[in-house]
Amino acid sequence: MRTIFEKIWAEHQVADLGGGTELLLVDRVLLHERTGGVALESLAAAGRKVMAPGQVFATMDHVVDTLPGRGDRTIMPTGTAFITATRAAARAAGITLFDLGDPRQGIVHVISPEQGIVLPGLTLVCPDSHTCSQGALGALAWGIGSTEAEHALATGTLRVRRPRTMRVTVNGRLAQGVTPKDLALHILARHGAGGARGHVVEYAGEAVRALSVEGRLTLCNLATEFAAFTAIIAPDDVVFDYLQGRPYAPKGARWDQAVAAWRRLYSDDGAVFDRTITIDAGAVAPMITWGNSPQHAVPLDQPVPAFQDVADHNTREAYDRALSYMAVTPGAPLAGLPIDAAFIGSCTNSRLEDLRRAATLLRGRKVAAGVRAICVPGSSRVKAEAEAEGLDRVFLDAGFEWREAGCSMCFFAGGKLRSSPARGHLHQPQFRKPAGAGNPLPPGIAGNGGGVGRRRPPGRSPPAGGLI
Repeated sequence: MRTIFEKIWAEHQVADLGGGTELLLVDRVLLHERTGGVALESLAAAGRKVMAPGQVFATMDHVVDTLPGRGDRTIMPTGTAFITATRAAARAAGITLFDLGDPRQGIVHVISPEQGIVLPGLTLVCPDSHTCSQGALGALAWGIGSTEAEHALATGTLRVRRPRTMRVTVNGRLAQGVTPKDLALHILARHGAGGARGHVVEYAGEAVRALSVEGRLTLCNLATEFAAFTAIIAPDDVVFDYLQGRPYAPKGARWDQAVAAWRRLYSDDGAVFDRTITIDAGAVAPMITWGNSPQHAVPLDQPVPAFQDVADHNTREAYDRALSYMAVTPGAPLAGLPIDAAFIGSCTNSRLEDLRRAATLLRGRKVAAGVRAICVPGSSRVKAEAEAEGLDRVFLDAGFEWREAGCSMCFFAGGKLRSSPARGHLHQPQFRKPAGAGNPLPPGIAGNGGGVGRRRPPGRSPPAGGLI
């Protein structure tokens, strides 16, 4: 009896190097301009070539500006050099580049699924911690460093220490208005930001199977905040329907053969995990973080917790530092707390489904005075699809800035929200960023709060006089 992780690992094992380390075959290497150019240039300087250029893909996402009319020039210092270097190195290496102006350009973990680059059963690496997102489609995908990327480019393999296994089973269904982001924050609050350290996390159960591919991507995305090696969800018809017809997905008879193989990618009954966690989906509520760690999360209608309520996963020093940094006090309500900024974007929640959810709450509302609100679609394709549905007008009419695709505020590039410390109202994982404090929220709540300049549970009417 084997887990899905063990099945994929065994298929890709090249050699046992001893001491728990093995050499694995790598099927896909994804790069971005922040580290991709460095890896490609180092490879060339050593006189080596990319072994399999057709299996390597690069995009411009991390340091690019997201302001309308953007080019190679960036607000981020030295950003232009990263962009031009990656472009030149990608062309010289003969790999696929999704450059600025390419309709396929976008955040690496958004464009890989939408292009069908990531597929069930593959191994995929990228110099980015949120590569775990792509386990949502049944792949073994994990983040690496630039030196490891260079090795994978040159040899198609990587030395990897075998991680332990964890299964998180979510029983029942999430309530209306509760999102995969809420589920992830619920898990983090209960089990701590280090709760999955050294493990591959398999998400399973009725609530997980009920999620769309976009929802699964959000859930797996936050495995890095759980300190996991990566996350994975067994592929099913939801994933197969999503992938069929994508540009890099198999076609014709090869598609039928692939699906037949993918249907065997699940954990066998009786497979043993090193650790198991069970979650009641009915107990998950809309969540918000109150501090500077993803484990500092509570239901949105709850106050800032007292230290004794969170002492299992926090030291007194860390707790006090979080309170000071966020300028909140124990027992203070979070709903209704004034905000300075709202940002919807990043590889966590910038897909079309996320923008639709936020737009539903924004219709007929306006961003409050003194609040700066930005929406950054996760890819140029998402942006085009949203504009075809008129979602851009909803955001613009509400007072949001409508941007070009990129990582933006998550990487702290592409146009910052404020130049002075601010309390941000964000939906993506941003902790201890240098220009201000941010709280990650689902995009619906971010849109809801941005509409009135207060944090507010979804579905609750704004206070009288709250709109402008």
